[in-house]
Amino acid sequence: MNSLNTIDSDLFLYLNGLHVGWMDKVMVLITDMWIWMPFYFLLIYWTVKQYGKKCGWVFLAVGLVVLCSDQVSSHVFKPYFQRLRPCFNEDFNGLLHLPKGLAGGRFSFTSSHAANTFSVATFMTYALRKFRPWPAILLFLWASLSSYSRIYIGFHYPSDILCGAILGTLVGMVLWKTFQIVQRKLWKSEQ
Repeated sequence: MNSLNTIDSDLFLYLNGLHVGWMDKVMVLITDMWIWMPFYFLLIYWTVKQYGKKCGWVFLAVGLVVLCSDQVSSHVFKPYFQRLRPCFNEDFNGLLHLPKGLAGGRFSFTSSHAANTFSVATFMTYALRKFRPWPAILLFLWASLSSYSRIYIGFHYPSDILCGAILGTLVGMVLWKTFQIVQRKLWKSEQ
């Protein structure tokens, strides 16, 4: 286990050390998510186009997907593991590139950012199957870039991101299956 932590720390320091001045502002924008608003509007457009008047159910389900992935990451994993974020790890003093300063929360495992974006990417890939392959490509590119930005700004180790992505993918898959069951029952009764 100790050697895994060493590999994770070494990989983090390597990736965090690959910074270029102009990328700092880009990565801060990417991690803050507002830069993605045009992409969100595209997802909304595709959802309305595919589901019509029933798109509200998809939006409600996406809210539930984010709520579940975020709560499991923030209120189960982080308090249980209590792994300090790299930016709070005293072993890294003077070694980190922190273009956004320190993170708000102290614990990093698992990355809620990764869990949330990958849960939405997974769920919406299933939900927008009519428009394949573009939603899947764009969604997983978004989730990956957003997640990588957390390493760049010094908030997460690579294993935080990887495990957050796995958690998010599982949440997205389980809630998609649940959505399908509810959808069949609910929409059948509306006809």
